[in-house]
Amino acid sequence: MKILIYDPFAGISGDMNIGAMVSLGVPESYFRETIKQLHLPGAAVEFIRDVRKGISGIRALVHDHDVEENSRGGPSDHGNAHSHSHLPDRNLDDIKKIISESSLETVIKERSIAIFTCLAEAEALVHGKGIEEVHFHETGAIDSIIDIVCSAAAIEYIKPDRIISKPVELGGGFIKCAHGILPVPAPATAALLENIPVTAGRVNHEATTPTGAAIIRTLADEFSACYSCRIIKTGYGIGSRDVEIPNVLRVMLAETSDTVLPVSDINSSESCDTDAVMINCNIDDMNPEFYSHIMDKLFASGAKEVYLTPVYMKKNRPGTLLTVMTSQFLENDMKDIIFLETTTAGIRSHIVRQNMLERREELHESRFGMIRIKKLFRNGQCISVKPEYDDMARLAGENGVPVKDLYKEIKL
Repeated sequence: MKILIYDPFAGISGDMNIGAMVSLGVPESYFRETIKQLHLPGAAVEFIRDVRKGISGIRALVHDHDVEENSRGGPSDHGNAHSHSHLPDRNLDDIKKIISESSLETVIKERSIAIFTCLAEAEALVHGKGIEEVHFHETGAIDSIIDIVCSAAAIEYIKPDRIISKPVELGGGFIKCAHGILPVPAPATAALLENIPVTAGRVNHEATTPTGAAIIRTLADEFSACYSCRIIKTGYGIGSRDVEIPNVLRVMLAETSDTVLPVSDINSSESCDTDAVMINCNIDDMNPEFYSHIMDKLFASGAKEVYLTPVYMKKNRPGTLLTVMTSQFLENDMKDIIFLETTTAGIRSHIVRQNMLERREELHESRFGMIRIKKLFRNGQCISVKPEYDDMARLAGENGVPVKDLYKEIKL
């Protein structure tokens, strides 16, 4: 499994994100072609190598040459936020029109619109308006459109199986924007990062912008400080400010042989306590043929466990208890699926504590073929070893032998 890991210890903005993607290996030419397909005259991006506190990375400079005098110099976006007082405001429909009429791939269009919709929903909540009434100011400018679309395109280029983010740094102090002087985090940023792990106060400026918050909220499948994987490559996106900590966005490309399991330290064999959400509901009036589809959809959306338990309900009706365990960040997504796909009228949920063992996988050569071996460790000791059943079943079929005979062949 290919994993993209965000480490926004100094925050995240749109330009830092695409700089980090170039540092990670996305070609500059890919982004230039992406911008060309937007059909926005004067729009361009420049990538330069820069250093913050000894860390070298890529700084992205987005230009709108038609209004260059208005495109830089304001306070925000890691010292790169922009004063767009002379630029026309755009609403969500305007943004959708620009993206929909572009020559971009459909999946990039959809991902870009999803990020802008997430941003519009936050702005609508903050200002007490309908989503169609929201007018973007800074975030409707050409540079923000390019930041978001290029971020969406980078995911299509890398094609990770899963995206994980560590806690997001907010910063501190105040910022000046179209609405006046506002505290950090900006209200839209605060709304976007609800129910997401954050840190604050490492720096006295806006570390995470609304654009950056919308990008990470939309793209990340999971927010966690714990993960077990093999890091392949690391990239750094450089912010314009030079402050007391390295003003960089770190991203890492990693691999794991199976699903990501949290551990306390990727170099240790200790177990790790993590919080998860257990969601369940009783159902007694639904076609049982639907359950397979619902379980597949819940797993595809990031559920850690989904299982069914037969129960007797009121009036002695036989029913089914649907149980889903997921991360706290994905709780609402799971509830949406359950309400939409089942006939239940109510859901119960509570926080549970998980204690996970480190999992390692090795290949074992047998006379029937290669078999994956799963090992579980606690306190540095291997306490469980067993072969991967899918491999055993496949080899049993290929060799015409009973699965039980294969198990006898494997001496573990």
